[in-house]
Amino acid sequence: LSPGAREPRRDAESETVIAPPVLQLGDERLRRIAAPCKVGASRSAAERSELKRIERELHARLVQFRREHGFGRAIAATQIDRHVRMIACNLAGTCDYRRGSQPFTLCNPAITWRSDETFTMWDDCMSFPELLVRVRRHTSISLQYQDTDGAEFVWESLGRAEAELLQHEIDHLDGVLAVERVVDQKPLGESADIVRRSEFERDRGRFAAMVDVFPTDSE
Repeated sequence: LSPGAREPRRDAESETVIAPPVLQLGDERLRRIAAPCKVGASRSAAERSELKRIERELHARLVQFRREHGFGRAIAATQIDRHVRMIACNLAGTCDYRRGSQPFTLCNPAITWRSDETFTMWDDCMSFPELLVRVRRHTSISLQYQDTDGAEFVWESLGRAEAELLQHEIDHLDGVLAVERVVDQKPLGESADIVRRSEFERDRGRFAAMVDVFPTDSE
C-alpha cells in the first residue's frame, strides 16, 4: 500500500471457509455447554460477523463429512469446537420440512414438547463414526428456533427420523453424548448397547432384533 492508502475492505462472508475438524469421543471440549447465539438487534457488527463465520464453518464441515462418509444429516457447533447453540441441518430428499430451504441453520433450538411415546434405535455420531449405540428417544418433539438473522421459526410434531436427529444434536449443545443415553447403563466397554460398526454390519439381524426401529438414520 502506498503511504496513506487504506487497505481494501474484506467481506468476511465471502472469504474461503476451511471446515474445522470434528472433535472425537474422549475430547473434553465435547462436554462444554454451548452459549446462546446472539441474534438480536442489539448485537454488534463483529458479533454478527462471528456468528455468520461459525455458520459457514459448520455447513462446510457437514458437506465434507457427507462427502467422505456417505452419511450425515446434521452437526452441532460443539462438535467443531464452536460453543454456541447452533445446528447445521441438511434434510434434502428426506422430509418435506423447509423443502426449498435446504440446508438450513437452527440457532438457539428449544424443545417445547415431547411425545409420551418413545422408541429404541441404533444411533451413530460424527464424533464416534466407528461406533453405534442403542438409545431410547421420544417419537416426536416440537421445536422453536431462530436463524442467524434472528427470524423465528416453530417446527411442530416432527416426524420420528427428524425428532431423533434433533434430540441428538441438542444433546451435543448441552454437552451430552449418545454414549450417555444408552439403554443399558453399563460403563463404556462393558455395555452390549455400544458396538463397533464393523461388528454391527457383520450381524445386522441380531442387532435389528434389539431395537424398535431399524436400520438407524445416521446423524
